[in-house]
Amino acid sequence: MRHILDLDRYPLDAPGSAPGRELLERCRRDLRETGMFSLSELIRPEALAPCVADLEPLFETAAFTHCREHNIYFDDAISTVPPDHPALRRFGTINHTVCADRIAGSAISQIYEWQPLIEFLAAAMDKARLYPMADPLARINVMAYGAGEQLNWHFDRAEFTTTCLLQAPLAGGVFRYRSDLRSDTDPNYEGVGRLLAGEDEFVRSLPLAPGTLNVFKGKNTAHRVTPVEGDRARIIAVFSYFEEPGVSFTETERLGFYGRTGP
Repeated sequence: MRHILDLDRYPLDAPGSAPGRELLERCRRDLRETGMFSLSELIRPEALAPCVADLEPLFETAAFTHCREHNIYFDDAISTVPPDHPALRRFGTINHTVCADRIAGSAISQIYEWQPLIEFLAAAMDKARLYPMADPLARINVMAYGAGEQLNWHFDRAEFTTTCLLQAPLAGGVFRYRSDLRSDTDPNYEGVGRLLAGEDEFVRSLPLAPGTLNVFKGKNTAHRVTPVEGDRARIIAVFSYFEEPGVSFTETERLGFYGRTGP
């Protein structure tokens, strides 16, 4: 894995060493204080370039274009607030998704399945254990956003979200987030409405260098990617891990997100 990841800078394979313990404590601290942590340029540049080159033809031949209008919850069945509530404002998202079954054996798959990384993420999140998602399509998604395309405001289903930026656009495509906008016991619909109206002063932007692994509390952190500008796509891999083994989407969910139900 050393030819793919910068393990000199980030000793994920040596958790018992002093540098390994220091890295873990830094990530735990960042997660507590800001709701996220990043390992900047974890993937070596010489490994990243062929990864992107291998993916580019797949976006032409094997990607699903996900173009939909939605609310921040990706759920049209919210019944606890009126349908015209500001928290249920609708907007558009468009991206092109290559699913896990199209990149089996790739460097991205090797990173996702590498046990030292999984154990490090579990420790950083104070979880007893994490498991790769069982879903053959959803466990890894690699998404491309071209000129004018964006991922609009949403909450994730998982408590934590793990991403790796593979290619940055020429301009735009900025990751914006609002930490702890809601909680498991308080949906904070009024606060969500203010966010969507552009009235939340706590929204932040996070610049990411290609090759950076980023972990954040996606379930209660509202986040988006602004429209991409220019002719170079924003390409990002999304890794899904869960505390229980065997987690999968339903066939209906796969059809909605990927246009198919299986490999």
